[in-house]
Amino acid sequence: MNIETKKDLKVALVHDFLVNYGGAERVLEVLCEMYPEAPIYTLLYDKEKMRGKFINKIVYASFLQKFPKWMRRRPKWLLPFLPTAPETFNLRDFDLVISSSGAWSKGIVTRLNTIHISYLHSPMRFAWDMNEEYLREKEKSGLIKIFSRFFLNYIRIWDKLAADRPDYLIANSIYTQKRINKYYNKECEVIYPPATLSRSDAGGPALPDVSKYFLVVSRLSKYKKIKEVVGAFNKLGLPLVVIGEGEEKKNLEKIAKENVKILGWKSDEEISRYYANARAFIFPGVDDFGIAPVEAMSNGVPVLAIRKGGIREIVKEGETGEFFDSATPEVIADAVRRFIEKESGYDRKIIKESANRFSKERFIREFGEYIDRILNF
Repeated sequence: MNIETKKDLKVALVHDFLVNYGGAERVLEVLCEMYPEAPIYTLLYDKEKMRGKFINKIVYASFLQKFPKWMRRRPKWLLPFLPTAPETFNLRDFDLVISSSGAWSKGIVTRLNTIHISYLHSPMRFAWDMNEEYLREKEKSGLIKIFSRFFLNYIRIWDKLAADRPDYLIANSIYTQKRINKYYNKECEVIYPPATLSRSDAGGPALPDVSKYFLVVSRLSKYKKIKEVVGAFNKLGLPLVVIGEGEEKKNLEKIAKENVKILGWKSDEEISRYYANARAFIFPGVDDFGIAPVEAMSNGVPVLAIRKGGIREIVKEGETGEFFDSATPEVIADAVRRFIEKESGYDRKIIKESANRFSKERFIREFGEYIDRILNF
């Protein structure tokens, strides 16, 4: 590769989907900050749902963008086309391609002299460790069991081959690193993602402290287990605020009692203010990292989380939060009761300091040093 200086480096960014704004999209925003001239390639781009995010970037969407809108918003109809979509991107003009991948974008095809670095948020969930849960859901919708298993087997084969395409892999946590080694038989380094949400002490006035609440900020998908949190607080009768959007929103609104508020989407500024009065942040889903809990901690908020996944690398039990062992309403309710007994012992200053390990500045430094090392700058 003939590159004189960093200024000569032509960089492209590839991301699975720009159809919802979550933790992976926060990472992409920081990569955009690091490489402001780099265009973004993505399978689908929904400007309406992204609410102005990446509006100033050049975004190239795959051929899936030409499908009817009703089809683009029903992922199960797109599944047969998803393995092909990232392979069609024309990336021949770039020296360095960075894919931000939780499933598909690591499967891009680059020319021989292009360096491809894939930042993996997770090996493909539904194809590997969540495949039985996925099959149960699809069988209820009338899909034939044998065909579903056959198709999942094809997806696993594609995913394993796709993981061989990047020149370098980076994991977003030690938990993800272990899963990459298990499913792809590959070694990689770990660079924790950045928590970019501003702290409440710098984000405007706090919300009125009418009745301090417990808080959830999450994509409202089944695997996030927000329904179980709502069930727990229905029993407890304590105030709960749920911020986020997704396919589970209407269902949550139906089951929530008066003490539970499902607020939907909120801006970063509003979320910062909600952190200001939160008693604790609830994180019930198994995730490979979990940027939202770090954002809560950066505001001094203790985290109550399931004792599984990357969250164990974030929360120190008894100091920055509490763990529970199962995401059921009963177990979550018990964890809330245990927290209330210890609540006065939590030091919000210590919790804020603990979150500094996951700052944006640290991510930019570590990721930049990694790139420089590979390119020998």
